[in-house]
Amino acid sequence: MKQTHQLANRLREVVLNGTWIANTNYKAQLEGTDWKAVTIKIDALNSIAIIAQHIHYYIHGIKNVFEGGDLDIKDKFSFDFPPIESQLAWESFLSQFWMDTEKLVDLITNLPEEKLKHVFVDEKYGTYFRNIDGMIEHCYYHLGQIVLIKKLL
Repeated sequence: MKQTHQLANRLREVVLNGTWIANTNYKAQLEGTDWKAVTIKIDALNSIAIIAQHIHYYIHGIKNVFEGGDLDIKDKFSFDFPPIESQLAWESFLSQFWMDTEKLVDLITNLPEEKLKHVFVDEKYGTYFRNIDGMIEHCYYHLGQIVLIKKLL
């Protein structure tokens, strides 16, 4: 199997439908949740909604580069989102999260294999491979937080 396909499958697993690494995924943890529950903050922890939006922020930003756009995301803004104030707003966000992830998975799948070794936007960001792999690790890190926060709630 091509490395691009392996990376795409790993991203799909952590966000949309896998259980191999964490025995769960974002969609399994977030679908059907109440907006009021996911916006609760426990002490200094981020809410589940903020963590999900944070991950989506990076997926959307990386997807934009794959589609030929600029890298517009900045770490300092990666937790700044308008509050979720209704079930409809929460479900709309989730729908966009799933669609953007599916699109990025498709873009990674169709990426020429040799592109994985190319610089991603700027040398300081490393290669395409490093950014895709790092995104997957980042997703798992925050998925663990969501699982723990759900248990605390």
